Amino acid sequence: MSQQREERTPEATAGLDRTLGVPQIVFMVVAMAAPLTVFAGLIPLMLGSGNGIGTPLDFVIVGVVLVLFTVGYSAMTPEVRNAGAFYSYVQRGLGTGAGLGAATLALVTYSLLVVAVSAYLGAAARTVIETFFGVPVPWWCLAAAGLTAIGYLGYRNVEVSARVLGALLIAEVGIVLLVDFAIVLRGGDHGLSTDPLTWDAFTGGGTGTGIMFAVFGFVGFEATAVFRSEAKDPDRTIPKATYIAVVLIAVIYAFSSWAMINGLGIAHAPELAAHDPEALAAGLADRYLSRAAHDIMQVLLVTSFFACVLTAHNVVGRYLFALGRKGALPVSLGSVHPAHRSPHVASLLTSGVIGVLLAATAIAGLEPVVEIYAWFGGAGTLGLIVLLALTSAAVVVHFRRVRTATTWTGTVAPALALGALGTILVLVVGNFELLIGSRTGANVFLAVVVAAFAGGLGWAALLSRRRPDIYAALD
Repeated sequence: MSQQREERTPEATAGLDRTLGVPQIVFMVVAMAAPLTVFAGLIPLMLGSGNGIGTPLDFVIVGVVLVLFTVGYSAMTPEVRNAGAFYSYVQRGLGTGAGLGAATLALVTYSLLVVAVSAYLGAAARTVIETFFGVPVPWWCLAAAGLTAIGYLGYRNVEVSARVLGALLIAEVGIVLLVDFAIVLRGGDHGLSTDPLTWDAFTGGGTGTGIMFAVFGFVGFEATAVFRSEAKDPDRTIPKATYIAVVLIAVIYAFSSWAMINGLGIAHAPELAAHDPEALAAGLADRYLSRAAHDIMQVLLVTSFFACVLTAHNVVGRYLFALGRKGALPVSLGSVHPAHRSPHVASLLTSGVIGVLLAATAIAGLEPVVEIYAWFGGAGTLGLIVLLALTSAAVVVHFRRVRTATTWTGTVAPALALGALGTILVLVVGNFELLIGSRTGANVFLAVVVAAFAGGLGWAALLSRRRPDIYAALD
């Protein structure tokens, strides 16, 4: 079917419903950051093999860097009318070739993250079922069930997803804060200490590794702009939601890691985390609250992963939708469901691709947490940092050209963010083998990230030769 015929159909021309306000978007992106999974999975890992008791400052520093990033990101938002997020910003600042490179990298990055978290979702659900019912169920069966439910929600109106995410997010943040405050009110293991907030603690461990893991904890905050087409007032909603998401994530993680260290005991926290990281958070819930809190946390860990995958699924679908809308991909991907007002074709394609990738990992016999989650999640983290750095560079170049922003918002803040993100990128690449788990795996996933961006550049070159009208219309 020709592009012209597709564009005349109601599905292709109708827009998405603008039903999302600041709270709904914040719920979606913070749900992707998955506070409970960070509390139960990432923070123990950081304590045991990262920056030790300096972990709270890892989150504070990364939070500051991302606030600087958000300054330029938000300043540019009113000038970017496309819901393609990174791709749209990079393209506006650095040109169509770099923009499509960023689009391809973003699609690969978020797809890797969806596969990683889907595997952990299956593993966490398996643990719950075996604990409460004593029935062994393959992790991939439960992951497939979760993806089916997520595919259904992704096919429906985004407001349905937002309501589900809002309820799940409140529950998981609630249990994390209950444990945190229980530790504080009971004075921790041997009294409360501010030592984890000192510079000596921050520099006393593996600083580079800690920062690297901390970035992983913020994955999702940047996805606010992906929902531009469904925001009630995008020029105000997107910047406000982004700031709130970054600050909220940083505060929760810094406070929770400080509380966890005090709950375990300053002198023993790194050793205990290294010995049994998976049981650490639930053990604190049992010790400082009750056995019921331990069990509730195990269940909510599953719903936390579910919420994370649902948001990431929506992000991938909206990248495909934005590119289909512009004609850079088949225009059917830019279709809107006549009843649900959702990017249903893009959502179905996302479900299909993720399902195939996850099935391939299961057939290969990969372990869901140590291998799939660690490898695919590590590669996704690297891709995200590259995208953040590219976006900061695009903001600087754009505002040096058009001069529509203040010196602080258009040049200084994004330039500082670019320098910090470049430093973090060097640290991540230098420690990538630790994050992935093997040199061979690290090389493979590094090649995937590089190939994704290079593939986008090739895609842009092909469009400019064969479809110059589409190439020229991209903005």
